[in-house]
Amino acid sequence: MRVAPSLLRGACLLLAAILDLARGYLTVNIEPLPPVVAGDAVTLKCNFKTDGRMREIVWYRVTDGGAIKQKIFTFDAMFSTNYSHMENYRKREDLVYQSTVRLPEVRISDNGPYECHVGIYDRATREKVVLASGNIFLDVMAPPTSIEVVAADSPAPFSRYQAQNFTLVCIVSGGKPAPMVYFKRDGEPIDAVPLSELPVASSGPLQDSRPFRSLLHRDLDDTKMQKSLSLLDTEYRAGRPYTEHPLHSLTPDPSLSLQPTTENIPETVVSREFPRWVHNADPIYFLRHSRTPSSDGTVEVRALLTWTLNPQIDNEALFSCEVKHPALSMPMQAEVTLVAPKGPKIMMTPSRARVGDTVRILVHGFQNEVFPEPMFTWTRVGSRLLDGSAEFDGKELVLERVPAELNGSMYRCTAQNPLGSTDTHTRLIVFENPNIPRGTEDSNGSSSGPTGFWLTLVLALTVVLELT
Repeated sequence: MRVAPSLLRGACLLLAAILDLARGYLTVNIEPLPPVVAGDAVTLKCNFKTDGRMREIVWYRVTDGGAIKQKIFTFDAMFSTNYSHMENYRKREDLVYQSTVRLPEVRISDNGPYECHVGIYDRATREKVVLASGNIFLDVMAPPTSIEVVAADSPAPFSRYQAQNFTLVCIVSGGKPAPMVYFKRDGEPIDAVPLSELPVASSGPLQDSRPFRSLLHRDLDDTKMQKSLSLLDTEYRAGRPYTEHPLHSLTPDPSLSLQPTTENIPETVVSREFPRWVHNADPIYFLRHSRTPSSDGTVEVRALLTWTLNPQIDNEALFSCEVKHPALSMPMQAEVTLVAPKGPKIMMTPSRARVGDTVRILVHGFQNEVFPEPMFTWTRVGSRLLDGSAEFDGKELVLERVPAELNGSMYRCTAQNPLGSTDTHTRLIVFENPNIPRGTEDSNGSSSGPTGFWLTLVLALTVVLELT
């Protein structure tokens, strides 16, 4: 007897329905979550619908691209009586359940996929378990933890006659995902030309690839510095440097009054010997970003703003770096003001230098806040330094075992950054040392003079007597 195809299909559908009724019904899904901020409390919710008897619920955290699953929560119905009302297997009833996992203070390390696995008993036999699962990706954000603005290639000298490129670097660390970083000048956003790579410093003024805009132009320098007449009077006498003929006689060591080691010259000469810069248009800024992933999942972002520096208009300009991030309620910012050095403050130790002492001359501040960091150069007016060098680079000048010949010598400290330079002078006063008789020291502070002469004479007479 041949069965009709339609009857055969009907029988198959009926058999599938009977098997489904025996096996049970189970669906699982996890409620989606928006990105969360590190430190917040997060609740993962796993919803499942079934008509069967619960066997277990297991939550996993997935790492290493799915290679490792770490069990973070387990519910085993075999050791619970909460589902005793489901013992009647003959009654088919759809029930909705929810399993939750709460992370009280979520961290960046909690970022990643999570899975919820649910198992119910097969309606036909208790020895079989029907499984289903759902998954979710927990996206943990973190606001930047630090922001800093520095000058690239610092310290750098002041260029009087040649235009030079200048770069500000904004460093933003600790953010996830990478924040958006931009610059402002005097509170106004800077419209910068994006660059993939910055040119080397020696490549000259930067050129804009957009429609032509003229850069800086220079004419002849007519802003030469006028030197202080009082400084000329003290530093130069009869057309020759004051220290060309230093005092050979020592200043007497008074017992009552104390004199300073140095004589501070009141005038501080600010060098403005750069050409007159003329702008036909606003400065052209170039911006480049770089991102460096960290091991903790955060990203360090560096934004580099480069332009051709104009000391006349850029001095005392306020630049700010601002950061926008979805984990921040308002932008984070850091500010710097470009300022040329002015009025270095000189400190010398010891307070009373005597012959044979080691003297340290140190710049310990300025009359203003200076940015970027200046560089320092020391020279001796009219002569070389004690070690024979023409100049010394550094914040502190050290004179080992000063001799009497340095009494009255003048020293110049030049402090400069790309915005300008300034000179300040100080005069060294050396007092006699009671432990070293007058006239017994040479230019290196070593003992010589009458004592050495008589010692030489005695040795010569001894040699003559031995020969006779």
